[in-house]
Amino acid sequence: MPPPAPTTRVIEAKTRVIYGDTDQMGVVYYANYFRYFELSRSEFFRSLGGSYVELERQGFGLPVVEASARYRAPAKYDDVILIEVKLVELRRASLRFEYVVRREAGRDELATGFTVHACVGPQGKPTGLPTEVMRLLSASPSP
Repeated sequence: MPPPAPTTRVIEAKTRVIYGDTDQMGVVYYANYFRYFELSRSEFFRSLGGSYVELERQGFGLPVVEASARYRAPAKYDDVILIEVKLVELRRASLRFEYVVRREAGRDELATGFTVHACVGPQGKPTGLPTEVMRLLSASPSP
């Protein structure tokens, strides 16, 4: 049986660029975009009523196994940025999220990217996503 379709929910997280996020040129250091992706992913789970904390309490983890970012324009110190996240693929033991980062003022697109996560169990070995997580992330949760 194929995995359920992922939820169509799109979440937009908001944060302000702090000085420590910038490099010597005064722009956001490229690796910090992955932190912004993580922020939006956490907000995505919260919006569905779940959390990474609960998943970890049950002995599961969702490590990043692939990540990519494409940079289009620089974010700078004190910019307010919006990070849009959506779940685009839900498989038995993995998920894929896509992101769009925009400056709030003018809604300029700054970066796009994706992350792929594998589900691992208590011993760190790949395993299927827990039933509750599949239900939470699917487009049509079962009753």
